Amino acid sequence: MAPTGPGYATPLDAMKNGPREELLYVICVQPDLTSSKTDLLATVDINPKSPTYCKIIHYMHTGNKNDELHHTGWNVCSSCHGCTSAVRDKLIMPALGSDRVYMVDVGTNPKAPSIYKVFEPSEMHALNCSTPHTSHCLANGDIMISTMGDVNGNGKGDFVLIDSKTMKMKGTWTKGPIAKFGYDFWYQPHFDIMISTEWGAPKVFKKGFQPSDPSDTTIYGRSLNFFSWKEQKLIQSWNLGDDGIAPLEIRFLHDPLQPQGFVGCALNANVYRFYLSNGKWNVDKVIDVKPKKVTGWVGDYLQGMITDIILSLDDKYLYLSNWFHGDVRQYDVSDPANPKLTGQVFLGGQIVKDSKIKVIEDPELSEQPNPVYIKGKRLYGSPQMLQLSLDGKRLYVTSSIFSPWDKQFYPDIVKHGSFLVKLDIDHENGGMKLDNDFLVDFGDTPDGPLLAHEVRYPGGDCSSDIWLAETACKK
Repeated sequence: MAPTGPGYATPLDAMKNGPREELLYVICVQPDLTSSKTDLLATVDINPKSPTYCKIIHYMHTGNKNDELHHTGWNVCSSCHGCTSAVRDKLIMPALGSDRVYMVDVGTNPKAPSIYKVFEPSEMHALNCSTPHTSHCLANGDIMISTMGDVNGNGKGDFVLIDSKTMKMKGTWTKGPIAKFGYDFWYQPHFDIMISTEWGAPKVFKKGFQPSDPSDTTIYGRSLNFFSWKEQKLIQSWNLGDDGIAPLEIRFLHDPLQPQGFVGCALNANVYRFYLSNGKWNVDKVIDVKPKKVTGWVGDYLQGMITDIILSLDDKYLYLSNWFHGDVRQYDVSDPANPKLTGQVFLGGQIVKDSKIKVIEDPELSEQPNPVYIKGKRLYGSPQMLQLSLDGKRLYVTSSIFSPWDKQFYPDIVKHGSFLVKLDIDHENGGMKLDNDFLVDFGDTPDGPLLAHEVRYPGGDCSSDIWLAETACKK
């Protein structure tokens, strides 16, 4: 059979025929700012037959201080499946703190990645952009990275472009008015749409979280921004109101012929569904995680804070992390307008039994959850980033969100390091179970305790690959 390019022809092709993951690439932040050590990309062996199973087998340091690595993407993905000349062999690593972008060679030796190219902050600053976040490849040969600020740290939702052939930063994507804030984005050319989300002004959230900040609409976002993909223009900003403060991770359904998806809103722990109906985009709240009445907190109620969501490749299940409450949830979204809770696992959080926070009214639980131990080690912190296996049977969970916020809300993970654990998924009937034999301990490393954030697989995954309805190869 003739080669067809990187990735998979369809999401179901990836789900049914993709290989089981054997390596994980995990972004790690060095929390000790007095150390000479830097942020790094850790390679983790998760082949159950390997003698180094559940071990970090390689550390690739950035070599620069204060990078605050966060999210990653690929030079090409399944949107380039028809491009026979394209090769998925570079991982794109933006740095929230320094405004650098690292291009990492994962093709030469997948078990030991190396830095291929570094885009220095000056290149992004020349475009009056800063604080890069999400990276997606485009079928035309560009790599697009969302940015959250201008050079002064004010909110600015723009997108910088890198030419994957020349490996040069070539400008910005948006023509005309710029979104007020930025964060994540997803595109679907079949419906002439790209939607981006909002966190806030980098100069504010980089200092930590203040309870009064989100109410200020000049420094915290609460809108979905709709762009014409063809015209590269902002056509609508949908204000979600106070229930939708800080809409972060956005996931279209993987089926490219489905004009709908979900966005998780952090501050008040809600998930909204966006969808095209009668030629217009609409937004409805479909998941509402109820707050708990507490003592020992900064307020009388403790919200959940949804910090990540992910969809299975067949668009059957949505998973979310509740970073304050401490649980991971599974919802059946076969009917996207009416999600049904089908699984829930607690992995720490603010309300464990030995916490200073006491729950006095809980709409869900009869008692506060117990601390979690795996192989005799306590899990400090709370579940944060999620990555699902292609077949939908294994959900990997890390515990760091952003080092200033980690230090503020879960200082124990700065002392003990964060964790990577695995939940086994019943994809047929719903449900999740913690694998008590799987633990990657980021507290015990040559670099000291590390903060582990996003996870990627060498061959692509559920949150970085975008499928197109029509072949759009221009590589």
